[in-house]
Amino acid sequence: MTNKPTTQDNLSDAQEQGRYIRKVRSFVKREGRLTKGQAAALARSWPTMGLAHADGMLNLDEVFGRSAETIVEIGFGMGQSLVAMAAAAPEKNFIGIEVHRPGVGACLLEAEEQRVTNLRVFEHDAVEVLNDCIADSALAGVQVFFPDPWHKKRHHKRRLIQPDFVEQLRLKLQKGGVLHLATDWENYAEHMLEVMRSAPQWKNLSPTNDYIPRPEERPLTKFEKRGERLGHGVWDMKFSRCD
Repeated sequence: MTNKPTTQDNLSDAQEQGRYIRKVRSFVKREGRLTKGQAAALARSWPTMGLAHADGMLNLDEVFGRSAETIVEIGFGMGQSLVAMAAAAPEKNFIGIEVHRPGVGACLLEAEEQRVTNLRVFEHDAVEVLNDCIADSALAGVQVFFPDPWHKKRHHKRRLIQPDFVEQLRLKLQKGGVLHLATDWENYAEHMLEVMRSAPQWKNLSPTNDYIPRPEERPLTKFEKRGERLGHGVWDMKFSRCD
């Protein structure tokens, strides 16, 4: 995806209006074609399950028609694990954020098949959604599973888990709210741990102050099962907001 450069005037206007200007993207849009099933699911379910960044700040009680703990997943891929988690916890609300349209379509199709009703989705940049659409202290949890590792050293600045982003997540979580991270790249796991250890007002929920076993609520994906057979590791981390 090609980003237009931000002029100084635009930057100043945006800062005056309180908007967050993102300088480095943690993703690249590699749009594949929608399958017929994904396109049909988007047409059917977007009116009831889709959320638009342009609509601004959400009233979560109105969005879901009830008051309940809300979990946000950032970068849900094709959505299978997100839908499975929503189906397994009907007492909670789930919001998924993904930039790739085929993944959004696949998620909606899976939600239809599983008859999941406690899920809503954004097709937009997570940083902008969090800044413009989610109120501070609104969330019970945030989960980021297997983000792009940007494994080349010169690309590490593009990694999603960075100090500024972690602070943004902290503000959106309620006191005691939980951030759950998972990656299958050991170097990225070490990077995540270093960022979180340096971030203020977080408590590592690991008894050893590093990693935890995969929690039961995080489904084991096909990709992860294949990695296990090949001897690849997966690192889970959970942190709670202290203040």
